[in-house]
Amino acid sequence: MLNRHRWVINLVVAVSLLALTGFSLFPIFGIVFDGGAAVATAPNSLSAAQTSQLQAQAQGYTQVLQKEPDNQVALKGLLDARLQLSDIKGSLLPLAKIAALNPQISDYTVLLGQTQQYLGDIEGATASYRIVLATDPQNINALQGLVSLLLDAKRPEAAMGAVQSALKTATATTDVTPLKLLLAQIYLTQQRNADALGIYDAAIETNKADFRPVLAKALVFKQMGNLTEAQSLMTAAVALAPAEYKDQIQQLASSTQPPQVTTAPNLSTPAPAAPKPVPVKPATPPAVAK
Repeated sequence: MLNRHRWVINLVVAVSLLALTGFSLFPIFGIVFDGGAAVATAPNSLSAAQTSQLQAQAQGYTQVLQKEPDNQVALKGLLDARLQLSDIKGSLLPLAKIAALNPQISDYTVLLGQTQQYLGDIEGATASYRIVLATDPQNINALQGLVSLLLDAKRPEAAMGAVQSALKTATATTDVTPLKLLLAQIYLTQQRNADALGIYDAAIETNKADFRPVLAKALVFKQMGNLTEAQSLMTAAVALAPAEYKDQIQQLASSTQPPQVTTAPNLSTPAPAAPKPVPVKPATPPAVAK
């Protein structure tokens, strides 16, 4: 079994906050494109008929792209079909093309980096993350990807340096809490629990209305076996959290087993619930001129 993200295998904080904040490693969950945004969706169990239909759609889009290589409707349709078919390797080429055609949408390049990382292309993934960070140093998704690669390479100091650099260049309007929580997660991988807890305490003191550091601290205490303190903090996190996250936090509080972590964490600022995604592909693949 592939284990490309071992640095968070035992880090319950990472998976819990990932579940609450949304932007995930898309090869695990799949994506559809909606109005230029990448929306994570759960993979479907395909019937033989559905598989055949998706294969036909993919072939149709491929034929269109042979004549119109920059046709973004066909590129996104091909990407969506291949993802639904769990053809992660096959999704790489259309995704790379989409990212190149839309440099202003950093999510595409981040998704490309995550795909490259998932497929073991460490050099390519590093380059993709750095492209995003060159123009947006505080992009939490690209930063998380780069940090995971550095930790996998046994370079924790470089990982800390990357996050600290982002913190130093943050502006007054930047939400630095995700960056601080990511730094705390790095400390936890190095058994520097006191340093991590110090970051949580400082973040809580800075913004007493923010549930994220409260939840992170609660999960660390739970992992350490301090269940009384963990429960108290969980209760506080539920009270502070937006309504759409309360049930998930309560589930974490009642769980007796830590979840298995298989993806890089996400600590982005919680966003309003996204509208139901609408796939960009038509019901049938476009006709191919003979």
